[in-house]
Amino acid sequence: MEENMDIKVNRKELFKEILSYAKIIVGTFLIVFILNTCIIANAQVPTGSMETTVMTGDRIIINRLAYKFEEPHRGDIVSFIFPDDGKTPYLKRVIGLPGETIEGKNGDIYINGELLKANYTDEKSYDDFGPYKIPDKSYFMMGDNRNNSFDARYWNNKFVKLDDIIGKALVSYFPHPRILK
Repeated sequence: MEENMDIKVNRKELFKEILSYAKIIVGTFLIVFILNTCIIANAQVPTGSMETTVMTGDRIIINRLAYKFEEPHRGDIVSFIFPDDGKTPYLKRVIGLPGETIEGKNGDIYINGELLKANYTDEKSYDDFGPYKIPDKSYFMMGDNRNNSFDARYWNNKFVKLDDIIGKALVSYFPHPRILK
């Protein structure tokens, strides 16, 4: 009789132990799910269009909340949905802001007729483009590897809408750990 009681108590304790582990596992998955869908995105860079800032194969963290309370700034590296197909995630640098006119001439970029001093790269592309007037709540994106970047200069839909921006790239954590600027 006493043996039966011990078995029942042990089963009850085992069930409680399993339930406590299950709660921890489910809680962990829930936290990871919320982080990955609402707060951060984890991505691997598939092309060299942002080299030497972000290298092919780099694993990066993207802050999904970066533009919930403020607008993107010129120079930010952002992840967004490619405007020509509405589904492919891209990574480029914000060069042109809403309301501006952007133009490329002889390897230089002009914003509202003024030479863009902070070009974010030493590489010059001698492809002339524009002038393009950037619509409200839209941005003009370019890769840092200007001669090897399929960016807004070549797209059918030249501008990325604010609603299509996934977030701001913050850090590359593997294999070249660094803060992205």
